[in-house]
Amino acid sequence: MVSPSPVSRGDVFLVALNPTRGQEIQKTRPCVVVSPDELNAHMGTFIVAPLITGSRSYPFRVPCCFEGKQGHVVPDQLRTVDRERLVKHLGVLPELTLFEVLEVLQDMFAV
Repeated sequence: MVSPSPVSRGDVFLVALNPTRGQEIQKTRPCVVVSPDELNAHMGTFIVAPLITGSRSYPFRVPCCFEGKQGHVVPDQLRTVDRERLVKHLGVLPELTLFEVLEVLQDMFAV
């Protein structure tokens, strides 16, 4: 588990996602925090979207480059995870990419 330092929207952590079921994204993998900072400051859980490499472009997936690797942020696989699942802080998602992810989330949940 990472230290109890603040977690912010846009932070990328290595997150232990197992155990999973069915077609949920598995393993320990990078995930970006998408929950708002107001929530992150007061809760012990965080809403994250996984980062994957080698995926086809689906309508709700956002292309990104992180740590020199091309891939996608996968907002259609949102998870709420406890701080104990945060293995290591890897960095921060580029601001433009985070903005695109948040726009996709708005589109996904719009009525």
